Amino acid sequence: MSLPNCPKCNSEYVYEDGNLLICPECAYEFSADDLIEQEEVVKDSNGNTLMNGDTVTVIKDLKIKGTSNAVKVGTKVKNIRLVKGDHNIDCKISGHGAMKLKSEFVKKV
Repeated sequence: MSLPNCPKCNSEYVYEDGNLLICPECAYEFSADDLIEQEEVVKDSNGNTLMNGDTVTVIKDLKIKGTSNAVKVGTKVKNIRLVKGDHNIDCKISGHGAMKLKSEFVKKV
């Protein structure tokens, strides 16, 4: 089993001690559960944590690939779903249909 690098100093020499992982270079102690919780946090443009089902507002005009249309600034998007990947918000926008958005272009309402 491969152990993750240290989240504090990125050392590859992490070792396991019971249910804790310890970095010998910076003496940082952490558990594998801590790493999973840190990875899943998605934040909006203001740094607010987003959750499934939240309502957000678009903060910038966003061109839609393949069309001459755009999602206008101030468009409210209800009931978002968080997904993994570059475009980490999956949603439906009225008048445009299903879309994927980047969290950096929205703010929580």
